[in-house]
Amino acid sequence: MYQTHTIGKKVRLLIYILIPILITQLGMYAMNFFDTVMSGHASADDLAGVAIGSSLWTPVFTGLSGILLSLTPIISQLIGANKKEQIPFSLVQAIYLAFVIAVVVIVIGGCVIHPILNAMNLDPHVQDIAYRYLKALAWGMIPLFVYNALRCFIDAHGQTKLTMMITLAALPINILFNYFMIFGKMGFPRLGGVGAGYASAIAYWIITFIALFVIVFKQPFAKYRVFNRVYRISFASWKEQLKIGVPIGFSVFFETSIFSAVTLLMSNFSTLIVAAHQSAMNFASALYMVPLSISMALTIAVGFEVGAKRFQDARLYSYIGIIIAVIMAIIFAISVYLLNGQISKLYSTDATLRHMIEHFVIYAIFFQLSDAFGAPIQGTLRGYKDVNITLVMTLISYWVIGLPLGYILANFTPLEPFGYWIGLIIGLAAGAICLFIRLIFVQRRYKHSFLQNSKT
Repeated sequence: MYQTHTIGKKVRLLIYILIPILITQLGMYAMNFFDTVMSGHASADDLAGVAIGSSLWTPVFTGLSGILLSLTPIISQLIGANKKEQIPFSLVQAIYLAFVIAVVVIVIGGCVIHPILNAMNLDPHVQDIAYRYLKALAWGMIPLFVYNALRCFIDAHGQTKLTMMITLAALPINILFNYFMIFGKMGFPRLGGVGAGYASAIAYWIITFIALFVIVFKQPFAKYRVFNRVYRISFASWKEQLKIGVPIGFSVFFETSIFSAVTLLMSNFSTLIVAAHQSAMNFASALYMVPLSISMALTIAVGFEVGAKRFQDARLYSYIGIIIAVIMAIIFAISVYLLNGQISKLYSTDATLRHMIEHFVIYAIFFQLSDAFGAPIQGTLRGYKDVNITLVMTLISYWVIGLPLGYILANFTPLEPFGYWIGLIIGLAAGAICLFIRLIFVQRRYKHSFLQNSKT
């Protein structure tokens, strides 16, 4: 990151940070996509087992890894404030915290996975595959959480291209070991969907070692000499990170888990409707990578400017990010509307199912428009380290407004399954409006505080 003096330069810098983040997010999304698709070529039971295991794991991982996102604004503000001597300590404490989180997940997961799967009334073979898939994945949980801390550290310097390259390196590794271990190639045992879990774990270890190598030997990270001394665990530092990270983690968890809840509620409808819903939701998730990536880029840029006490620059970045997200959403909305039929072909050749998918995809357009406004604001607020109100607003918009309203519309009106989507869209829109009001308040507070300090 570096200081910019014109709007044009700010746009260029934000896009420079954004594009690698977007490619990284799409790469991580593709890993899960290939796990599912390649398992499906092993058998229908393997596909179901991996899909169930992923649906249980994804909300937990995204929520807990959200805690580590606190490192991005912490490091960005330290860089902006030119307090670089504090950075190695903050990173090492984040690594310690990531290790502890991973161990806690493994221990608790070992205790609760069986009861959860038993409660789902699954086919015994599918249940066994889901359990063994998660057990295999557990071998990579420690490096996965540590990598997320390392990634936040690298991204906070604006070096998002590096994390992009590391994540993209993991994708062919994951696909290759999927091929070996799912289908029993090159001397490996044929493990079916369970092999996808081991393949992912191997990929997580490899990208973690690559990230460590980059931090130790590549500038500007090597100058910190992060691992040249042993730091004691600092609960005070953990408290700072958890104070910011826990609200972020819960916000992310509320966002991801709501879609799992809707999928479960959708099970009251026909298999055709559930399949169409899942296909459209999969497509909407891919579109969401754009506003999500803009959100992450804004956390870096805004955090840097806030740390340097350039609050007007931070404000400009926030509005540039929102405008970019909205423009992209409008382009996507027009494209999706015009190419709706082609999109449905990606998921099925069945005419009836395709027709249903096309209906759901239209609602995905409105998802995209709401996210284009709300997600960048969340990223901006994280740059200000303002996360508690965001947590409350996310909880209310999804679980108090969106889901109950969707349930009412789906079960007591002719909208039926589409009612859940309308409820979530309304909840998203309400949350985005409230977040925008909060953003204005925070920006005015920082501006007022700066003016008061200037006078004194």
